[in-house]
Formats: sequence, C-alpha cells, structure tokens
Amino acid sequence: MIFKTKSTYDWLVVGLGNPGLQYETTRHNAGFMAVDKFAEDNSFSFNKNKFNALIGECKIKDMRILVMKPQTYMNNSGSAVLTAATFYKIPVDRIIVLHDDISFDVGKLRMRRKGSDGGQKGLRDIIELFGTEDIMRLKIGVGQKPSPATDTANWVLGKIPKDQFEEFEKILEKTSKAVKEIIINGLDTAMNKYNT
Repeated sequence: MIFKTKSTYDWLVVGLGNPGLQYETTRHNAGFMAVDKFAEDNSFSFNKNKFNALIGECKIKDMRILVMKPQTYMNNSGSAVLTAATFYKIPVDRIIVLHDDISFDVGKLRMRRKGSDGGQKGLRDIIELFGTEDIMRLKIGVGQKPSPATDTANWVLGKIPKDQFEEFEKILEKTSKAVKEIIINGLDTAMNKYNT
C-alpha cells in the first residue's frame, strides 16, 4: 500500500492472539502477551476498542505508535489490521506483526522482513488481505510439538507449561525491546541484536 498523504501514526504494531480468558496464557496468544509487555515497558494501555481490536498508543523518539490486539480470533486477524492501516494510511513497511511460532523452542525469537506464513493462520490472513508477503514479523518460540502426530490446534491452544514460563517471560521482554529497536534503528540492527 502506498499513500500520498502522511499517515497519522508512524508505526503499527500488531500482536496476534484470541480474545477470552480461556486463551490468555496459551501458546497461540504469545503475540497478545508480547504487546502487553510492550505496553507495560512503554507506559500505555489498551484503552480503546476500534477496528474490531483493542488499541493503545505511545510515542517513541517523537514517533507515534499504534498498537493493536485484533479481537476477531486468530484466523481472521487480517481484517482488523487492514482496516486500521487503511484508515490511518500506515504503509505496509511500517507494520510489525508479533506472533507465536511452533518451529522454535520456548526462549527463541526470530525476526524476518518478509516470507510465507509458515503455517501461522493469523499471519496468513494478513498476507492474503494485504496481497503481499512483505510484512515484518517477530516470531516468538512457544515450543515444538512433541511428535508429528500431535494435533497442531490442540498444541497451540495449550498453556505454556509452568516450568517454561520464566523462560517465556524472558522472550517477551526481549521481544518488547526488539520492537523498540526496530522503530528507532531499523530491522537489520534489531535482528543483529535480538535474533536467537
């Protein structure tokens, strides 16, 4: 998306997850938990409901950041993101998506400038609606399935085990710092500093 007028916000940060208490600490809600940590670190709250999402905002180095948690359920995340980006004229190269990834162990963080959805259906919906794979994403390791026979849906909707939660909280902290690094110094610097 290319807009001729200046956008209201300099960046859009999106955490993916599912709304509802039953999903709060599940693997699939790593994106929600990561933007919650980002909100805590940057002193703002998700105090509005707009575009079918909970939204908040902050300033970093005189840049306005819109942060959102789509409330559409994971597989339909794209509609909320596209609506917000279009309304505020935020170009696709200023969108950062945070989501769970079952390819990586808990404690791993991987950033990419573009690429396929890797089986993550929320990211898939965003890619399909925007019509491009050129979407920045931070993939948060939530643990690999114990065996190929393990049902993927049940695995991602399972809770982070208590004995791994301390390590998981560390990766949320690192993810929050990586988002800020991207905004201030760019993705390449953030990747060199925080990719694990």
